[in-house]
Amino acid sequence: MNPFKIAQEQLDTAAKLLKLDPAVHSLLREPKRVLEVTFPVRMDNGQVKTFKGFRVQYSDARGPCKGGIRFHPQETIDTVKALAAWMTWKTACVDIPLGGGKGGVICNPKEMSLSELERLSRAYIDAIGAIIGPELDIPAPDVYTTPQIMAWMVDEFAKIRGYNAPGVITGKPIALGGSQGRGDATARGAVYTIREAAKRLNIPLKGATVAVQGYGNAGSYAAILLQEMGAQIIAVSDSKGGIISEKGLDPNAVLQHKQKTGSVIGFPGAKNITNEALLELECAILVPAALENVITAKNASRIKAKIVAEAANGPTTPDADEILLKNKVFDIPDFLCNAGGVTVSYFEWVQNIYGLYWPVEEVHSRLDKIMTRAFNDVYDMHVKHNVNMRMAAYMLSVQRVAEAMKLRGWV
Repeated sequence: MNPFKIAQEQLDTAAKLLKLDPAVHSLLREPKRVLEVTFPVRMDNGQVKTFKGFRVQYSDARGPCKGGIRFHPQETIDTVKALAAWMTWKTACVDIPLGGGKGGVICNPKEMSLSELERLSRAYIDAIGAIIGPELDIPAPDVYTTPQIMAWMVDEFAKIRGYNAPGVITGKPIALGGSQGRGDATARGAVYTIREAAKRLNIPLKGATVAVQGYGNAGSYAAILLQEMGAQIIAVSDSKGGIISEKGLDPNAVLQHKQKTGSVIGFPGAKNITNEALLELECAILVPAALENVITAKNASRIKAKIVAEAANGPTTPDADEILLKNKVFDIPDFLCNAGGVTVSYFEWVQNIYGLYWPVEEVHSRLDKIMTRAFNDVYDMHVKHNVNMRMAAYMLSVQRVAEAMKLRGWV
């Protein structure tokens, strides 16, 4: 399924419910700016290879565009456009003064050396440097990009401009102006929304069973944080498969096993299961933290979790949303649930601009307040309009972006 078509369909439904001005609706259906670049990179064997990349600036009505950079062999412009749209709604949903953007390069970083990755990263910034900056568009890490890659990129931008501008990129190493608390921000924000959902649904977190699909950064931290809150992790998975233990898993031990062997599969004392089976387990909380479109019309009726917390981007298709709602599965939509990452990226940008840095406790406290307020704003919209949480989040976000557009006089 085309992810951008899904993003447009979701916007269309929200616009209809909001009785949105047709001019606003028309503008919001397409990105403000799309840049496609082709650039050369010299490989370690001396050959020059050509790469294609993108940067999409979806909306800057509420502030500079904000969004990650993905290095992926199957990257497409439609995926990048969809993610840029979702970033627009995500920043509006948590009410931070930023717009939405996204970037990507078609490549396989797993097949590249560190020196090749560095040259690729710098070449990409050379190609898009004219349209990014602390006041214009602020990239960050995403799929298969890292703080080290952000360090090369911020250095390349400084070479282009002739001065240091740490606020151009977030997700940097601490030594280059990164924020405390960024590493687990996506998962921590998701866990705060899970906590608030559990309160609303009267589900005690202590003893609540949890299944996590995707044991990367967001998934592993979510499992660890939920266990610290008293939940029981019964199943986790990665791209190679999953494991289950009804007695519960130690998420830290599972992470160490994955780091040592390359997968969660084969963890001592657990049974191996498929990713598909994990999604359909009997549990209180399901955390899809992998890729797009894993909960669809084909399997949504078999989802038994009480809460689905979308730590990944776009894990649930629109037709699956309807089935989950009908079956009374409470879904925390992606651009609310996983907005902790962009929120702490916003904190990093603010700290870079002021040159004043916060301790991790302050970052956590500020993140908790923003995520709790955002959850309650969306929940209130959900109750008021009798729509699912995703549509409530869309309506809230679109309303905020539309207001900014009208105040600016764009429509």
